[in-house]
Amino acid sequence: MTNVEKTIGPWRAKKKSEPFENPWIKIVDHEVIHPDGSPGEYGVVRFKNLAIGILPIDDDGSVWLVGQHRFPHDRYSWELPEGGGALDVPPLESAKRELSEETGMTAREWARFSSFDISNSVTDERALCYFAWSLEQGAAAPEASEALTIKRVPFCDLFEMVMSGEITDSLTIVMVLMAFSKALRGEAPEPISRHILAAQSRK
Repeated sequence: MTNVEKTIGPWRAKKKSEPFENPWIKIVDHEVIHPDGSPGEYGVVRFKNLAIGILPIDDDGSVWLVGQHRFPHDRYSWELPEGGGALDVPPLESAKRELSEETGMTAREWARFSSFDISNSVTDERALCYFAWSLEQGAAAPEASEALTIKRVPFCDLFEMVMSGEITDSLTIVMVLMAFSKALRGEAPEPISRHILAAQSRK
């Protein structure tokens, strides 16, 4: 335990320990005084990377998905391309790398459209999400831990996969709903809005 004696909003942190660390996360356990004055404990998972998500959309409004088996839940998951970006690397560079690694694609056009906290009660992980369009296909180069399947679906089908609960990945859900909302409000780049609204109208 290390003495810290600092105020964090209505909590007062007195001591902390770091019982676990690896290249991706660090667990920090705090001895605290709760807002009501009672003693307690607060554990936080501190992430060493940003969560990066990409919504890559073709000229006909179709979107590329990545399928993989997720270790923590022991089940298969269809997701938009996503991964971790080092904190000392510009997020857009990380987004370009992730798109290329997972799908083999590069994009001439990019726009950031969402940022959010993934699970702010127990982690400090932040997510940044990007539109990618004007795509060109290349060869994918997934990491050793990734056994990926790639498929292309119309945006309207992806929207239904989210609304039906078939897709449970939080980054993908947020990106799809935010993209649709921004298209409706005219707040997405014109090609993105046009593709998404056209895809929905054909449903």
